[in-house]
Amino acid sequence: MDKVTNIIMVGVGGQGVILASEIVAEVMMRAGFDVKKSEVHGMAQRGGMVNSHVRFGQKVYSPVIKKGEADILLSFEQLETLRCLDYLTRDPVILLTSQKISPPSVTTGSAVYPSDIPAQLREKYPRLELVDVLSIASKAGNIKALNIAFLGALSKYFSLQEDLWKDAISLFVPPNDLEVNLRAFTMGRQCSKP
Repeated sequence: MDKVTNIIMVGVGGQGVILASEIVAEVMMRAGFDVKKSEVHGMAQRGGMVNSHVRFGQKVYSPVIKKGEADILLSFEQLETLRCLDYLTRDPVILLTSQKISPPSVTTGSAVYPSDIPAQLREKYPRLELVDVLSIASKAGNIKALNIAFLGALSKYFSLQEDLWKDAISLFVPPNDLEVNLRAFTMGRQCSKP
């Protein structure tokens, strides 16, 4: 049986999680894989949780990742990472942003944002990479390109031509925003340490 690679992406509404998953799915299709994708974005427009599953391999039968089978976690918000740990394999790659977005329970004072999530995660998951995508996107020229900067970091974990990624980005990003997004992708790719 051929190995299926499972990527789960998590974040909150407005961070571009769905767009990032569309681009990854396109890249993997162009690379010749069978690809399935699924997402949940309930209250996304109000900053609610968003997650997307991308699965690819020789043959993929379901778009949903089962618990314990996610090989890679791309987390756009630290607290959301904690909500999906049961989806991870025993030795996953975790790409984690340094960004923290407080949920309503924290902003109203009824809860406290957990301290030092990256350090807690590293105890169990040594293949964790902290990526400051907000800073990368800002240096590239637009903080809204943080999702594309994150894809640059993710791309280093696959032995695929860089042009596959850039071509897929060009398909989904409006022409007026393409240059800054491609710059963010390149900068994210250069900062990553697989």
